[in-house]
Amino acid sequence: MRTEVDVVVVVGDGVVLLDVAGPVQVLHGTGYQVRLASPRGRSVVTDTGIPLGVELAVEDVPETVDTVLVPGYPTVSGHGHPPELIAHVRRIGAGARRTASACTGTYLLAEAGLLDGRRATTHWAECDTLARLFPRVRVEPDSIYVRDGPVITSAGVTAGIDLALALVEEDHGPEVARTTAKNLVVFLQRPGGQSQFSVRSAVTPPRSPGLRRVLDAVVADPGGNHTLAAMAERLAVSERHVTRLFRREVGGTPGQYVERVRLEAAQAMLESCDAGVNTIARACGFGTDETMRRVFLRVLNAPPAAYRERFRASASSARASRPDRPRREEN
Repeated sequence: MRTEVDVVVVVGDGVVLLDVAGPVQVLHGTGYQVRLASPRGRSVVTDTGIPLGVELAVEDVPETVDTVLVPGYPTVSGHGHPPELIAHVRRIGAGARRTASACTGTYLLAEAGLLDGRRATTHWAECDTLARLFPRVRVEPDSIYVRDGPVITSAGVTAGIDLALALVEEDHGPEVARTTAKNLVVFLQRPGGQSQFSVRSAVTPPRSPGLRRVLDAVVADPGGNHTLAAMAERLAVSERHVTRLFRREVGGTPGQYVERVRLEAAQAMLESCDAGVNTIARACGFGTDETMRRVFLRVLNAPPAAYRERFRASASSARASRPDRPRREEN
């Protein structure tokens, strides 16, 4: 167990305030020396217009720093990353014991070459772009945070809190992390991943009308026949061409898209009806409950039964907190 850990947060103008404040709040008071560093040590203005004081220049950060944290920015194209900042992140990130990013801070790590050949994640709306711009990065779109060796990346905005809690648990043990999470009234490890949004609405409408019809068909009938061969037949093209279309216009493989839609459909059924897990697995196209269970564990870190219990309990609590509304009989 470590005593005090030196953490440097690299910031610049336009940085997302919560990407900085969330992790820093977690680390505050739990054995960390947290310092903000910026180009030439100047104060910065966050995306909300609130200024942040800075303790040192990023140029002066030594390679021996324990942990480097890079928060994100509203849009990478709108902010841009100066070559000198990329160079400094590359320098200190390569020497630090570990390097972490919150939200779109993943872009800066990728530009610095620190994610080459590694698994990583970022805000769900940016995952496809990250994968396209940095093909050497193995993007995991549904993870809350991903650790690959000494590099840790997190999903959007509040996921920086999850990442910081994971650092606390690693450095100071599960009890300290649990107490910190309890004091902040957050999950120590939140249930589910980033797939708590509509898969179809998250995909940019494809230019190809045929591909749009294929995507809509998967959403309309998750349990249907959506193999690569079936899609190729519907589009009257080769299977290889279908894969190219998906990678170019959807940002993944046909199998990944179908699995995400089926997972979302299964989540909705588990939350809203009393059908058995095996019935839901067949209805959503998983075939067997064991196949669906493996997908839930891999993506959501919880088996279907536990997922149902948690979200049914949440729904019941929400209803109980509104006694002024008439209760409906449940099937």
